[in-house]
Amino acid sequence: MKTGLVIEDNEDNMVLITRILKKSGYGIVEATTGLMGVDIALQKQVDFIILDIQLPDIDGTEVLHRIREAEEGRGVRIIAMTSYAMSGDREKLLAAGCDGYIEKPIDPERVISQIQDIIDI
Repeated sequence: MKTGLVIEDNEDNMVLITRILKKSGYGIVEATTGLMGVDIALQKQVDFIILDIQLPDIDGTEVLHRIREAEEGRGVRIIAMTSYAMSGDREKLLAAGCDGYIEKPIDPERVISQIQDIIDI
């Protein structure tokens, strides 16, 4: 079973995303801050990370940078999932090291196939 780390500070979004992933057979680890997410990503072996960009302590771009900078984080798939959808943001995040980008609000019917398309590459 693949395990994902969900880094999300909004409780409703966390519940929705984890419920969808668990229903599809994935193990889940949760982090509610960017620093917590970095620590977990570098200590536990996860197969993929769902990363919110607007977090209360450090932003998702910094989380991405810190994870990618460490040897443990170089091979893990990271998917930005954010409502931070300004023109060019998708391209910037992909260029910075994200493997995928999903805009919020998510479509619960479609999001699992979007995630699987990215993590099963």
